[in-house]
Amino acid sequence: MRKRQVVVRRSEDSSQRSVVKYGECQKNHAANVGGYAVDGCREFMASGEEGTNGALTCAACGCHRNFHKRELVETETVSECSNGT
Repeated sequence: MRKRQVVVRRSEDSSQRSVVKYGECQKNHAANVGGYAVDGCREFMASGEEGTNGALTCAACGCHRNFHKRELVETETVSECSNGT
């Protein structure tokens, strides 16, 4: 079962909100030998429930969430108003 970590930040304007997604892992596993190699993890998946230490560890690659590329997605919510006419 895959779990996806999504953090929602609400702005002052209630019609817009920002969603933070964590994409591919950018941890250099060969840094100690002077090389460059990534593990190919394409998306952060939390290994535990939110509020625990496992929520910051990727279930796929075992890296901390900070190694994954942070992507800010702007979304707009549309609310329907009824005039009553």
